[in-house]
Amino acid sequence: MGQRRVRVGIDVGGTFTDAVAIDNDTLEIIAVVKVMTTHDAAHGVAEGVVQALHELLVKGGFAAEHVVFIAHGTTQATNALLEGDVVKVGVIGMGSGLDGLRARNQCHVESIPLSQGHLLETGYTYLDSAQPPSDEQIQEAIQEMLGCAAEVIVASEAYSVDDPRNELRVMDRVRQGGVPSCGTHEISKRYGLKIRTRTAVVNASILPKMTRTADMTESSVLEAGISAPLMIMRGDGGAMSIDEMRTRPILTLLSGPAAGVAGALMYARISDGIFLEVGGTSTDISAIRNGQVAVDYASVGGHLTYLPSLDVRTVGLAGGSMIRIRDGRIAEVGPRSAHIAGLSYSVFARPEEMVDLQLLTIRPRPEDPEEYVAVKTGGGRTFALTLSCAANVAGMVSAGSYACGNAESARLAFAPLVHRLGLSVEEVATRILDTAIDKVVPPVQELMKKYGLDASNVVLVGGGGGEAAVVPYLARRMGLRCEKAPNAQVISTIGVALAMVRDMVERTIAHPTEDDILSVRREAEEAVLRMGAVPESIEVTMHIDTQLNLVRAVATGALAMRARDLCAAQATPEARKEIAAASLGTAADQVQYRAGTDQLDVFTTTVKVKRLLGLFSDRKHPGRVVDCEGVVRLKLANAQVGVTTHNNLAADLGRLVDATSTYGDAGQMVPDAFLLYGARLANLAGLASTSQIVALAEEELRGVAADMPVVIITDQR
Repeated sequence: MGQRRVRVGIDVGGTFTDAVAIDNDTLEIIAVVKVMTTHDAAHGVAEGVVQALHELLVKGGFAAEHVVFIAHGTTQATNALLEGDVVKVGVIGMGSGLDGLRARNQCHVESIPLSQGHLLETGYTYLDSAQPPSDEQIQEAIQEMLGCAAEVIVASEAYSVDDPRNELRVMDRVRQGGVPSCGTHEISKRYGLKIRTRTAVVNASILPKMTRTADMTESSVLEAGISAPLMIMRGDGGAMSIDEMRTRPILTLLSGPAAGVAGALMYARISDGIFLEVGGTSTDISAIRNGQVAVDYASVGGHLTYLPSLDVRTVGLAGGSMIRIRDGRIAEVGPRSAHIAGLSYSVFARPEEMVDLQLLTIRPRPEDPEEYVAVKTGGGRTFALTLSCAANVAGMVSAGSYACGNAESARLAFAPLVHRLGLSVEEVATRILDTAIDKVVPPVQELMKKYGLDASNVVLVGGGGGEAAVVPYLARRMGLRCEKAPNAQVISTIGVALAMVRDMVERTIAHPTEDDILSVRREAEEAVLRMGAVPESIEVTMHIDTQLNLVRAVATGALAMRARDLCAAQATPEARKEIAAASLGTAADQVQYRAGTDQLDVFTTTVKVKRLLGLFSDRKHPGRVVDCEGVVRLKLANAQVGVTTHNNLAADLGRLVDATSTYGDAGQMVPDAFLLYGARLANLAGLASTSQIVALAEEELRGVAADMPVVIITDQR
């Protein structure tokens, strides 16, 4: 095989651990393996990782030294919170003066309810830090927390985001005693002390378990002969170093769904869409807008945190969901699946097995109602009736889909249920599908509304092994287009293998200056540089919330072996124009090419807008930016476009911003601004003044050649 360079992705799920090897240069899938997740093994899930790695090396026919990137996604943090597998956390709060009175209450986090009746228990004590606490006072506070059975200690002080010295002193003393610790300044740079402390408590509760797993997994990778640093998938779709995971394991929350949508975005040309990763038991639903996954703050136990993660809706419905009957009708589909009941799907059986069938109602778990339907064959085997079975009977599953089985077997298995309900087999299948999809429509509609997704442009993208059981029928029901993600059954693992590094920095700053904004931007950029991102691949998006006095920078970057164009098949200029026209809802001959770079084009159209009771009309220029893959990267309500070079950027950008600003009682309202150069789309939206926009633009192009062509776009808010 020579010196083939290989990327490895490992997805540690609740039931299976999947691994995929991908050629770094061609993105060709070399090999895929699936092993049981080793929860109960001596080395935990790390043993399954080792097994998957060894099988991958053998099946793929490459050597360990050929691996240039390795990352894994894990559901361990999510499952720990779902199952209550957490430790008690002690909080040492600190503050002084009037702020100390507030801090005394805000640092006190009550026990947090988790699912299924579990609690994340907490202990609390307080130190007045008007004068730096003495070593003796700190030690007494630590002993108090250890005395109430806390296994991890959080240090929390008002304004530690500005001066973390007291938190660091507490953390250092805790760690000297061999006890894990974290500080709120490590978790978030925002001032909201109560939410910051709560987020740190959730982080601390999973810290021991996640650290052990990180240590074992890293050792396993090294023992396999792989020298590439191990990266971990984050819940916001990026990747981080394993050292970062040892400090902030909370960032891996929801990394499973994030990996799936990241994989879909690598392979599919999605501008606006809803991604549904359909497994055997549940479906994760997330939104894609302007080619980017939607990220929001996660909630734990009904409480908001400062954890940026995929904005995901999880529904207890998937390909393996079992049918339930009650009072002679289809009552429900799921949430229990055939996997939980320990049964095979009838659609994957042979037709000749479906003889002398007896309809059964069972309890998959002792606490469940006895209304889940299965059939027992004359040969003594029991098969589940699932959503996948119904989808196959209804002809919704295309050949080649992972959920594609033997429709004849499913029809035979449904016969006793058909007889019980007094309907045709087609009617039964349709009612099952309708009952199931009733659970999926509301979260899809909610995400579309929240992110302003236009139904005429939205595509439903299916991933996961059970996608064909849900997505095609959902699309028919909602009147939306749908497509299956390439390699749908391993899309999460692919997303892990192709992950980019990402970090977010937030600062609470009232009336931020240009220097403040640039400082936050540089901090985010330096964070992904430390993770190994190639400087020229880094993109930083800024957001300023004047109501919350919040400045946020999100930086993403490619690692060294992936810093290249991933466009497998570039869209032609004509195709890009057609895509822009479709997104704008008009004909291609009504769309004008305005400007562009080698990899990004700007198109606009003209529409008349009536004003003053229809007596006068105005013209607007909605626009779209389309990239080389044919993905709509930016939607513009009223675009103005200019072309300049780097050395003339400040003057030309300032003039265009001022010319397209609006003026009112509050003074100048600047437009959103964007820059295109090379393959980069720089987002300067949300800033408050022309000077801020120009300062950020100059920082964005720092180091770029003076004669580099730059496209300027403004869009009135």
